[in-house]
Amino acid sequence: MARVLMSGNEAVARGAWEAGVAVGVGYPGTPSTEVLENLVRYEGVRCEWAPNEKVAAEVAAGVSFAGERTLVTMKHVGLNVAADPLFTLAYTGVNGGYVLFVADDPGMHSSQNEQDSRRYAVAAKVPMLEPSDPAEALEMTRAAFEISERFDVPVLVRSTTRVSHSKAAVEVDGERHGSGPRPYVKDPAKWVMVPANARRKRVDLEERLGRLSAYSEQSGLNRIEMRDRSLGIVVDGAAYRAVREALPEASVLKVGMVHPFPAQTVRAFAEQVETVAVVEEIGPFLRDLVALAGVTPAPVDLPQWGEVTPSVVRRAFGLDVPEGRPSVDGLPDRPPLMCPGCPHRGVFWALKRLNAVITGDIGCYTLGAAPPLAAMDSCICMGASVSMAHGAALVGPGRPVVGVIGDSTFAHSGIAGLVHMTYNGGTGTVVVLDNRTTAMTGHQGNPVSGVTISGAPGHELDLEALAHACGASWVQVVDPFDMSATLDALKAAVEHQGVSVLIAKAPCALLQKSSKDPVAVDEELCAACGACIQLGCPAISRADSGKALIDAMICVGCGQCVQVCRFGAIVPAGPACDVGGRAR
Repeated sequence: MARVLMSGNEAVARGAWEAGVAVGVGYPGTPSTEVLENLVRYEGVRCEWAPNEKVAAEVAAGVSFAGERTLVTMKHVGLNVAADPLFTLAYTGVNGGYVLFVADDPGMHSSQNEQDSRRYAVAAKVPMLEPSDPAEALEMTRAAFEISERFDVPVLVRSTTRVSHSKAAVEVDGERHGSGPRPYVKDPAKWVMVPANARRKRVDLEERLGRLSAYSEQSGLNRIEMRDRSLGIVVDGAAYRAVREALPEASVLKVGMVHPFPAQTVRAFAEQVETVAVVEEIGPFLRDLVALAGVTPAPVDLPQWGEVTPSVVRRAFGLDVPEGRPSVDGLPDRPPLMCPGCPHRGVFWALKRLNAVITGDIGCYTLGAAPPLAAMDSCICMGASVSMAHGAALVGPGRPVVGVIGDSTFAHSGIAGLVHMTYNGGTGTVVVLDNRTTAMTGHQGNPVSGVTISGAPGHELDLEALAHACGASWVQVVDPFDMSATLDALKAAVEHQGVSVLIAKAPCALLQKSSKDPVAVDEELCAACGACIQLGCPAISRADSGKALIDAMICVGCGQCVQVCRFGAIVPAGPACDVGGRAR
């Protein structure tokens, strides 16, 4: 055994490898992405990015069906997409161990909503383990495979942002301990979920849950820590660490197997303390289960949103909260902006000039909604931009309707929306922002870029041919760095009487080092009109005089600001540029 500093996601990957997993599959989504990115580095494991979480869960089902252990990964909103196969896999059970890792995002650090995936375990009637730190993440991932095969059931392992991204010392084993491939046996009564079989399996599922409940009580995954008996805290996940720091003297029941819930253990814990309270993130979940176990928890003024930190716990229990880092006055606001040289910027610049209703989607291009571009009107979920554009066009808001979607998101769930548009004789425009990567989660490959998780080339989806095959009657590919051509193409697209698809194809600015020289501002020619400022490029600001300034240190020379300047005031920088971005 050796001790290694690992993040929670790295520890999950290691635990899966030590458990003998054969295949890992998932869809990138913060805070879960790094699990597969680390698992692919281990020998003896095949890893794949799927176009979406439903496909990932089904690929994993096939691996389990054929007899090998498999890990499927996603973030919380991805579990919504994977719920369809998951609920039925609870009926069929497994062959090789099946573990689904889901990472929730309390506080919405990188998500459009908060979601409590613990409720999926209850709804799907499958067990869920919840680690509180990287060491437990490894241990519980290994345990999850054993539970899966022992009880013939898929197992959920739930993490949160704090567990996935924090680091701690983890004991790792140099050996793999998997059970090896299990033989495939033809068994339609187990795997073919027609109603007659499903009705029998539904009864089996309840019997399995009974055995899992007994296991939960004695497994050691739920741990009682007795200290001061005046207060006992029932807690799970990352909140456990916050409780231990904020209330070090309190007794604790740390729930590691949140479903089936250890009701007997809760009652035994309650008998040993004077007062029971529940601390959890985005509840109430534990609190309701504690009450159902016959224990009335004391009221605690915890918010039902956001992360539970030590300060939040201390405040909830009426204790003083240490002062945080003092604020610094006078610093300018730094809202998130698209990177210098981002190819999406030219598309949003053009869309704003069309006065279009713009339905957006999930990706770094969602920043097109922020000032000064302010060129996106909605962002709901993966693929919604295309379907919403069709729905909005049915109403006819008196303005062009354009759905904007990234390449990875289009492959994830946008294609079906486009099929719906054409099948139902709709009108409207879809813009696919093909920047050759899944940029927001760290530049993972996808079916459009044709780059697999290992970096090897895969089949590259032909978006132009696909759009035609889906029924779009107008399809064009444009270079978004050519802003005039992009604007002309968009005008033609929205004037088309039918479904039009514009593919804005240019690589993410972070994928390749720019070979172009930065630009600078000729103060004598600058009219301080602000046209370049309206691009929202982080390299461009205003001087005290009101005229533009370009930071040559971060300018990549994409030329977008040159194209919007009507006065020819933005010129190549070269050696004749001072540090402030003024042409000498």
